[in-house]
Amino acid sequence: HLFNCTTPDNYFHVLRRQVRRNFRKPLVVMTPKSLLRHAEVVSKLTAMGPNTTFHRVLGEIDKLAPEAKVRRVVLCSGKVYYDLLAERRKRQIDDVAILRVEQLYPFHIATVGKELARYPNAEIVWCQEEPANMGAWHFVDRRIEHVLESTGHKARRPLYVGRPEAASPATGLLRRHVKEQMDLVDRALKA
Repeated sequence: HLFNCTTPDNYFHVLRRQVRRNFRKPLVVMTPKSLLRHAEVVSKLTAMGPNTTFHRVLGEIDKLAPEAKVRRVVLCSGKVYYDLLAERRKRQIDDVAILRVEQLYPFHIATVGKELARYPNAEIVWCQEEPANMGAWHFVDRRIEHVLESTGHKARRPLYVGRPEAASPATGLLRRHVKEQMDLVDRALKA
């Protein structure tokens, strides 16, 4: 299993599920240190209590335009979500939904399909901060396409928003990295 958790409660549930199962499978959890200090990365204690579970996909948390009027759904995984959320709130955009794919493998087609079906007229975007030849894009693109086809969604293929292909995940200059990050966030939120 491969996870990129964005909330403490989902991280807790991943670890609990791994320990409580009566069988073992390899578990890979990606969690950048920057999320440990991020002010938005919080969970209520009740989200880790009885009758709570892991969520493979986390849906929209803000109040947006009616679902039929949402023009774009941005699927992402990991800390890029918080950059997208902050910028969307800053610009007061209400017709772009942001969904977090917390479990990358196995890719849960039914859950992703259920979330995307809520936005029948939206174009679908996969946003990642890694270069195109790294990160999850080459894994999720065909799976998202399969979800769109099987649900009869208006969009037929997801669009990619992220850094161009590169030999290294790091740019080498903080100034360039910040500029590229703001550029990809801008492209993800625009039509």
